[in-house]
Amino acid sequence: MSGTLAGADGRLRCPWALATEEYVLYHDTEWGRPVHGDDALYERLCLEAFQSGLSWLTILRRREGFRKAFSDFGIAKVAAFDERDAERLLADEGIIRNRAKIEATLANAKVLAGWKPGELDELIWSYAPEEPGPAPRAITEVPAVTPESIALAKALKKAGIRFVGPTTAYALMQACGLVNDHLADCTSREPGPGLIRTP
Repeated sequence: MSGTLAGADGRLRCPWALATEEYVLYHDTEWGRPVHGDDALYERLCLEAFQSGLSWLTILRRREGFRKAFSDFGIAKVAAFDERDAERLLADEGIIRNRAKIEATLANAKVLAGWKPGELDELIWSYAPEEPGPAPRAITEVPAVTPESIALAKALKKAGIRFVGPTTAYALMQACGLVNDHLADCTSREPGPGLIRTP
C-alpha cells in the first residue's frame, strides 16, 4: 500500500491521493506545483498551520470558507483585521475555530504587511534544495522533516512568523513545489523539483 496505486481512471498516483475525490483533484492539480506570490504563499502557510493536528482533508473541505473568512488571504486586508474580526472568526463555522491559530494568522499578516513586495516569496524559495533528491518509490521514503525545513522554520520564526515548525514548513515545501515528493511511478511526477505534468 506504500507505493503508487491505480485510480479509477487507471493512472498511477501517490496512495494518499486515492482516499477521496478531493484528494485526487488536489494531488493532480496543486500538490507539488510551484506556488509564487506573497499572498498565495501566505494562504498556504496559514492553511498548513490550521492543518496542524488535523487531516489535510479537513482543511480542503473548508478552503472556500477560509478564503471568505480571511478576505482571500490578502496580506494587507488581513493585517487590517481588528478584535471584532477575531471574534467573528471564532464564531465562523466555515473554518477551524482555534483561537491560537486564528491569532497567529492575524499576527503573521501584520508582520508580513511590513515586508517589501516579494520578500516572503524570496525567503521561502531560498530554502528550496539546490539539487532534487532521488524520487521516492514508497511513502515510507518521504520525510516529514528535512534540514531545509528546519532552517526555513527557524528563519520564519526569527522574522516574527508564528505557528510554524519544521514539520509544517516541510508540508509547505511539498505543497508549494519547493520539493517534488510525488512517488517515482506517479503520473503527476516529472524529473526535477516542482515540474509536474498537467493532468
